[in-house]
Amino acid sequence: MQTRILVALLCGCATTAGALAETIVVDDQVQVRQSPVERPKRGITMAQVEAHFGAPVARHPTVGKPPITRWDYPSFSVFFEHDRVIHAVATANAAPAPVPAG
Repeated sequence: MQTRILVALLCGCATTAGALAETIVVDDQVQVRQSPVERPKRGITMAQVEAHFGAPVARHPTVGKPPITRWDYPSFSVFFEHDRVIHAVATANAAPAPVPAG
């Protein structure tokens, strides 16, 4: 059941992947606003995400087939299929991600 919900969420989000916007709910009203949060691009590898953004705050176990994995960062979550980014979502109260030194 969780896998179906995750797949449905990801499919719904995939249609809006080109837009840099956040969907938020304020006073029970859905609003869309532009997102200043830098997030990983679709198709890059787990290693590239970690090299650019650092270690995630949380790594969730892989679920389903194909295997879907989620990494959480302070201002966004990244969804992977196998080792490739399929979507990155800004989270509530997200602030622009700091640019790692180096």
